Amino acid sequence: MTTGASPAPQLTLKAIVLSIILTVILASANAYVGLFAGLTVATAIPAAVLSMAILPLFGPPNILENNIVATGASAGSSIAAGAIFTLPALILLHHWTSFDYWWTLAIVGLGGLLGVLFSVPLRRTLIIEQKLLFPEGVAAAEVLKVGANPGAGAKFLGLAAIVGGVFKLITSGLRFLPETFTIKGFFGERGIAFFAYGFSPALLGVGYIVGLNVAILIAAGGLFSWWVAIPIYNGFFFQQDPVLLRKLVGLDAEDAAYAIWRAQVRYIGVGCMLTGAFWALWSLRKSLWSAIRSGLQVSGKKSAAIPHTERDLPMGAVLICIALFVVPLFLLYYAVVGSIGVSLAMAVIMIVAGFLFCSVSGYMAGLVGSSNNPVSGITICTILFASLVLMWMVGGKSAIGAVAVVFIGAVVCNAAAVAGDNLQDLKAGQLVGSTPWRQQVMLCVGVLASAAVMAPVMNVLLFAYGIGEPAHPGVKPLPAPQANLVKSVAEGMFGGTLPSGMILIGAVIGALIIVLDLYLKRIGSRWSAPVLAVAVGIYLPLDVSTPILAGGLVAEAVARWHLIHSVGEDHDKLKQNGMLFAAGLITGEALVGIFIAMCIWGSKNSDVLSVGFELLGGKWLAAIILLGICYWTFRAGTPRRKT
Repeated sequence: MTTGASPAPQLTLKAIVLSIILTVILASANAYVGLFAGLTVATAIPAAVLSMAILPLFGPPNILENNIVATGASAGSSIAAGAIFTLPALILLHHWTSFDYWWTLAIVGLGGLLGVLFSVPLRRTLIIEQKLLFPEGVAAAEVLKVGANPGAGAKFLGLAAIVGGVFKLITSGLRFLPETFTIKGFFGERGIAFFAYGFSPALLGVGYIVGLNVAILIAAGGLFSWWVAIPIYNGFFFQQDPVLLRKLVGLDAEDAAYAIWRAQVRYIGVGCMLTGAFWALWSLRKSLWSAIRSGLQVSGKKSAAIPHTERDLPMGAVLICIALFVVPLFLLYYAVVGSIGVSLAMAVIMIVAGFLFCSVSGYMAGLVGSSNNPVSGITICTILFASLVLMWMVGGKSAIGAVAVVFIGAVVCNAAAVAGDNLQDLKAGQLVGSTPWRQQVMLCVGVLASAAVMAPVMNVLLFAYGIGEPAHPGVKPLPAPQANLVKSVAEGMFGGTLPSGMILIGAVIGALIIVLDLYLKRIGSRWSAPVLAVAVGIYLPLDVSTPILAGGLVAEAVARWHLIHSVGEDHDKLKQNGMLFAAGLITGEALVGIFIAMCIWGSKNSDVLSVGFELLGGKWLAAIILLGICYWTFRAGTPRRKT
C-alpha cells in the first residue's frame, strides 16, 4: 500500500444515517437495562452485524462503511453507561426531581466529546506502542472481515454466534436455565463460603482473546475478594459495623456475601484501582508524551506523506479543544455551586482527572474489553480524588460538596466510557484498514445523537417506575445500583461514612502487585502481573471473573497444541479460526442481549420473555453445555490432523 493511497468510502451519508438510528435505539435500550440490572451491552459488534445486513439494501457497501456504522453506534452503550451510572445519583440526593434536558445534554455531551479527544493520543500509546489486545475490537474486526470476505471463516463465526445467542436466549430471556452456578453455605459460627460461575459464552470468548495470563489475574482478584476478604470480614469485623450487622440478619450465605461485598470489600478493589491508575499513568508517561509529540509532528506533515491508516484528528487542534473545554465546564459548575474559585477548580480537576481516568479506562478495555471495563469504579476513583480537593475548599460537611463531585464524576464517567469504547473501535479500524480521524468524527456524531435522547428516556423511566423509590404504589422502582454507589460515596466523603480502611488496604495490595510485576519483568518471566487486571477482579462480581478464566484456559490449551502440532500457514489459519469462534460467541450473546433489552424496553416488563419455570437440574445442564462450548472452542482452533 502506498502512503498516498485513497481508502474506500467511509463517512458516506447512508452509513452516517444508519449509525445515528442504531445509536439512538441502542442507547435507549441500554438506559433501561442499566438502571434495571446495573449493566449495559456493548453495541459495536451488533451494530456491525446489522450494518452488514442493512447497508446492501442501499447499494454495495464496503468493510470501512460497516466499520463506521459500528463506531458511531458504540457511543450508544458508552453514553448510556456514563449517564445512568451517575446522573440518577442527583435524583437520589434530592438535588434533581427530574432529568433536565439541557443539563443532561451538556453533562453527557461534554463528557463524551472529551472522551473522543482524549482517545486521540491514547490510540498511539495503547494500540500501537503498548499493543494491548482490545478483545472486543479484535472480535469486531473479525466480524467485519468475515462479512466482507465470506468463506470458511464465516462458518466458525456464524456457528459460534448461533451457539452464544441461543444460550443467552435460553438463560436470560426464556430462563429455562439459570444464568449463574452458585455454591454457598455457612460453616462454624461465622464462617461463610461462596462460589459463583456465570454461564456466559461471551465472557468465555473474552477470556480466550485476552489469554491465560490476564484471565488468571482477573480470577485471582475475584477469588481474593470472595474467598479471603469476605470470610475474614464476616468472621472478625462484622460486629464493628452495626448498620451492616442489621442487614445481615436472616440472610443466606450468598446474600450475606453480596451485602458484605457491596458495603465493604469492593472498596478494596477501588483502592487497588487507584494505585493501579496512578501507576499506569506513571508507566505510560513517556509513551503518552511521545504520542502527543508524534501526533503534533504528523499533523505538521503533508497528508500525502502519511498513510490514511495513521491520520488522527490533528493533535494541535485536539489540545486546543481540550483547553477550551474548561470554559463550558466552568460555566456548568458555576451554575451549580455559585463560586468562581470552586467552579474553576472543578473544571480543571475534571480535565486532569478526565485524561487520567480515560487512560486507565482505555488500558483496562485493552485488557478485558469494554463490556467488562469497570467504568463505575473509575468514576468512584474520580469522586474520591475530587472530594479530597473540594473538602479542602468548601469544607467536609458541605451539602453542595456531594452534589458537586457527582457532577464531576458524571462528566469523567462519560469521558472514560467513550474513551474505552472508542479505543476498541480504533483497534478494529486498525485491523480492517480504516482511517482513525474518520472514526473519531463518527464517534462525535454518535455521542451527540445518544446524548440528545438520554434525558427523555430517563424521564420516562423515572416517571413510570421511579429510581430508588417507587413512582406509584405497587410499582417496583429501578434500583440503579451504580448510581446508588456513587451517591453513597459522595455522601460518605462529605459525611464521614466511607470505608476508608478498605480503600487503604486495596492501595497497599495494589502496591504489592506492582512490586511483583516488576520482579517478573526483571527475571524475564513469560508471566506478568498488571495491577489493574487484579483490581478489576476484586471489584467485579465473582460470576464475571470465573468464566473469563475458563476462556483463558482454553486459549492456553490451543496455544500448547500449536506448539506441538501446527506449523506454517496452517498454524496461522487455525489460530484465526479459534479467534473467530471466540468472536462469534461474543457477537451472538451481544446480539441476543440487545434483542432481550429491546423486548424489556418496549414492554416495560423484565419478565416479558420468561416461560415462568426452570428446567429440573438446570444449573448442571447449563454447566455441561458450557463445557461443551469450551471443547467446541478448542476444536475450532485445533482441527483434527489428517492421517
